[in-house]
Amino acid sequence: MASISIPLAYKSHSLRRSQIYRPSQLHSPIQIKCSASKDCSNSEESSTQFKQLRNAACGFLAVWALSSVSPVIAAGQRLPPLSTDPNRCERAFVGNTIGQANGVYDKPLDLRFCDYTNEKTNLKGKSLAAALMSDAKFDGADMTEVIMSKAYAVGASFKGTDFSNAVLDRVNFEKANLQGASFKNTVLSGSTFNDAQLDGADFEDTIIGYIDLQKICTNKTINEEGRVNLGCR
Repeated sequence: MASISIPLAYKSHSLRRSQIYRPSQLHSPIQIKCSASKDCSNSEESSTQFKQLRNAACGFLAVWALSSVSPVIAAGQRLPPLSTDPNRCERAFVGNTIGQANGVYDKPLDLRFCDYTNEKTNLKGKSLAAALMSDAKFDGADMTEVIMSKAYAVGASFKGTDFSNAVLDRVNFEKANLQGASFKNTVLSGSTFNDAQLDGADFEDTIIGYIDLQKICTNKTINEEGRVNLGCR
């Protein structure tokens, strides 16, 4: 029979004013053990066919184990056609009510090209899990305490947006404009900011993973105060 052991350990450290979670050294590497039953040791174990089947099974288990440890992010994912729902932009004011953490939804939340400029009431605390937000405008909007797990916000505009106390988990902010946005006490785990505009963004008490911190600190648009609050070196 086959057994899989994947021990992982994490401990948290604080660095300057932001809260950073650093993965500690693993107590032991990922181990995959495959062994045949003793009942088969004198017959099937010695056969070439049985060994091939056992090796194939072990290979499958190894792939399964590695894929279960690290989530797969589809690069260059093709987006669905723009929704024809005439009220699709207003659906953000209701949001998603299921699957906030994993981006599960019963109907796609398509907010692409919608304009929520200076929206101060209807977005607060909403769940926008897995929302398609590319090229939408949220400039000056109050998005405090929103949940945006696995949202796709490539090329969106969030100038001066207030994300305080929000959960921005695994959000793609590539090429987004986040100038002057507030991330006070905001979770930024797994989110990406490739080529994003972050000058003037407030990162006070931001909660971010160590690896994610290393990536965001390569963004040259973050000003000195922002780098200090993040703990960039």
